[in-house]
Amino acid sequence: MAETSSRTARKVLRLLVLLASLLGLAVPPAQATTRATAAPFKVLALYNGTWDAAHISFVHEANEWFPQQAAANGFTYTASNNWDLLANGGVRDYQVVLFLDDLPQTAAQRTGFEQYMRGGGAWMGFHVSAFTTDAASWPWYHDQFLGSGDFRSNTWGPTTAVLRVEDRTHPSTQNLPATFTSSVSEWYSWSNDLRTNPDIRILASVDPSSFPLGTDPNQSWYSGYYPILWTNTKYRMLYANFGHNAMDYATNTTLSSTFASATQNRFVLDGLKWLGGAGDTQPPSGGPISETAWYTVHNAGNGTCVDARAAATANGTAIQQYTCNGTVAQQFQFRSTDSGYVRIAARGNPQQVVDVTDRSTADNAPLQLWAYGGGTNQQWQPVAQTDGRYHFVARHSAKCLTAASSSANSVQLTQRGCDGSAAQSFQLSETP
Repeated sequence: MAETSSRTARKVLRLLVLLASLLGLAVPPAQATTRATAAPFKVLALYNGTWDAAHISFVHEANEWFPQQAAANGFTYTASNNWDLLANGGVRDYQVVLFLDDLPQTAAQRTGFEQYMRGGGAWMGFHVSAFTTDAASWPWYHDQFLGSGDFRSNTWGPTTAVLRVEDRTHPSTQNLPATFTSSVSEWYSWSNDLRTNPDIRILASVDPSSFPLGTDPNQSWYSGYYPILWTNTKYRMLYANFGHNAMDYATNTTLSSTFASATQNRFVLDGLKWLGGAGDTQPPSGGPISETAWYTVHNAGNGTCVDARAAATANGTAIQQYTCNGTVAQQFQFRSTDSGYVRIAARGNPQQVVDVTDRSTADNAPLQLWAYGGGTNQQWQPVAQTDGRYHFVARHSAKCLTAASSSANSVQLTQRGCDGSAAQSFQLSETP
């Protein structure tokens, strides 16, 4: 008798759900659902990590920064100092290879890398990965693939540079401004003029406003043409002439960060997505976010909406989840700051924005409203998903805006490491 009653109840429930669907009614999800996403592409970063404290410093921070970015940008990251992965075929397990602070040294490694690239592999190299004073020892790499030839000169000490974006149509540079200030680096020049190579597409170069570039008068550039970012159109590759931090060599103390420029980081991430094929998929169906429209922000996991508690607008007002009700407390505007980031303004007072409390970079740090002051904890990168939804990445922490696993009202939203879950996936719906 109990089993018969149970079957009857299940049939009634299915009929009610079907009726609700036919009438266009929203049915709260019984449990959080996982959004369908493309499998992440795999990145292998090869490094040496034993020469020049400035290069070692870059390797250490790269091996911290890239894993933080991975989930939010659709890739996995593996770091290794085993360059024989190029020689023994292990590199074929990865869609993209990075050279952080070195290049292949043995004949087998070099042959393996050339085969990988000719076979459709993808590569991004930094700074010293192009360095040589003997290009003739590996002409395919230095003269054909990179096109740069021998090292000619460098600036000293490490400084920022104003870079001029020469090609804003490439996937790696289409979101960059016409000029931007790089992070600190030492800069290299080369024996070959890349402008005369028909296979090389220069993406950015030193803007003349940077001169003199360097702090040592005997190792500064005062004029000239210096390419910094480029690609070879015969391959899926990008080279970036940065990756050397400023150092106090006496104390082995790092004085700068290669990842200090959000705009430069945009190039790295957009370039990585292009290399990994993420840009080859269908565009998101949701369309671009309007800067003048107001939106409700609906969580894909638990069905609730982002809400300013009690419709308040004072500093410290909790940003919470709440049953969607269409009130002003649940309406937000996405206003550009720079480099693809936005501030999320509350309709009740657009000067108040979604803010990570106390500028925390920790998981589960709560979100609140606070008067916009340009803080990186008040800026978010909307990352479009193929299902038309978005996830939002905090500029200061690289963590994602996150709802609770349950649909309970009044639970404060937090930031958490980006994991691709439905709790971090949000549908934007324009309001009147």
